[in-house]
Amino acid sequence: MKSSYVIALVMILVSIGIFISASADVSTYATFESAIVSQSRVKIAGKLNKKKAMEYDPTVDADRFVFHMIDSDEVSNKVILLKPKPQDFERSEQIVLTGAMKDGAFVADEILMKCPSKYKEEEIALRK
Repeated sequence: MKSSYVIALVMILVSIGIFISASADVSTYATFESAIVSQSRVKIAGKLNKKKAMEYDPTVDADRFVFHMIDSDEVSNKVILLKPKPQDFERSEQIVLTGAMKDGAFVADEILMKCPSKYKEEEIALRK
């Protein structure tokens, strides 16, 4: 067998491996209820529960931010984010967390926020 065929075969196998590992991370959004049942890493989309207090003290632990989030089923649950509190967190329209349930709280290590556009207020003002 020619060495060029062997190299091409190895490259194809590596490409397939990369594709499989990348597609394993793509998942649908879960709810707190399904996260309790699955006991595995999931992504949960929701919004900040502004009626509950947030806990963040960077002098004690800069990588621990506690808040409550409401999921798509309108269920509120405690969230422990293992990262610093994001800037403009209170203004976010939607939050997507990646993590797992542990001892009744959702422990997240990744966060993605959809913040309101700075142009939204200008757009509303122009329509009036």
